[in-house]
Amino acid sequence: MKTINDFDFKNKKAIIRVDFNVPLDENFNVTDATRIEAAKPTIAKIIADGGSVILMSHLGRPKGVERKYSLGHIVKKVPKFLVKPYIFSRLYRH
Repeated sequence: MKTINDFDFKNKKAIIRVDFNVPLDENFNVTDATRIEAAKPTIAKIIADGGSVILMSHLGRPKGVERKYSLGHIVKKVPKFLVKPYIFSRLYRH
């Protein structure tokens, strides 16, 4: 079986569905970053190869657009292990 280490991501883009559905406190601070940290080796491997990543996730189970379910709350935790500039984009359904 092939693993991520069998691929070279130089000049490639990889879309990764990550599990960043992490617990937040009442001030929207991440209280347990274990799931974010678990994605680090995969993201780091792609970046180290010279590729770029597109991360996709969700937060909670919103019934529509609700600020408390924005991944914007966790963005400050992710860049700790990204070595390249990043862009955070929101996709809203209406």
